[in-house]
Amino acid sequence: MTDTRTELVHTSQLGSGALAEIRGLLGAAFDGDFGEEDFEHALGGMHLLVREGGELVAHGSVVQRRVLHGGRALRTGYVEAVAVRADHRRRGLGGRVMGGLERIIAGAYVLGALSASEAGAALYRGRGWLAWGGRIGALSPEGLVRLPEEEGSTYVWLPPGGGRLDLAGRLDFDWRDGDVL
Repeated sequence: MTDTRTELVHTSQLGSGALAEIRGLLGAAFDGDFGEEDFEHALGGMHLLVREGGELVAHGSVVQRRVLHGGRALRTGYVEAVAVRADHRRRGLGGRVMGGLERIIAGAYVLGALSASEAGAALYRGRGWLAWGGRIGALSPEGLVRLPEEEGSTYVWLPPGGGRLDLAGRLDFDWRDGDVL
């Protein structure tokens, strides 16, 4: 039986070796399509690491963002960099990562949000995440801009007992370099 261990750590607790290990996992899991700005987006919050036999096999992080909706700025736990090493997929590790991240969101945020690839969307839908049905935008340096390319791939999750959202309304995310979502 393989020794599977889950660690929950803040970015500030990760040394350069651990950051390089995470970066390597993400680069491989996303077939080289995970740039430096993508990695930057995954930093500054909590990381859930899954190790088997001491090796990193899965990762996900949640970082704080502000999202405007219905005239309110909502404290949002934004899920980033969820990945499972190719030879460890289809064993529930993605669900294990998401379960840990959802506990963080439930304890600290009004809602969770993420941008899903087609390949990853089934995992999130199966866990109760909902595809946002309304418009998606961002507070850019030039003001509010619509992000139509993010519509249909942006998912939200309300913690149990959380408030209600108008799922057909508009969500405007805070700005960041690279991909906004």
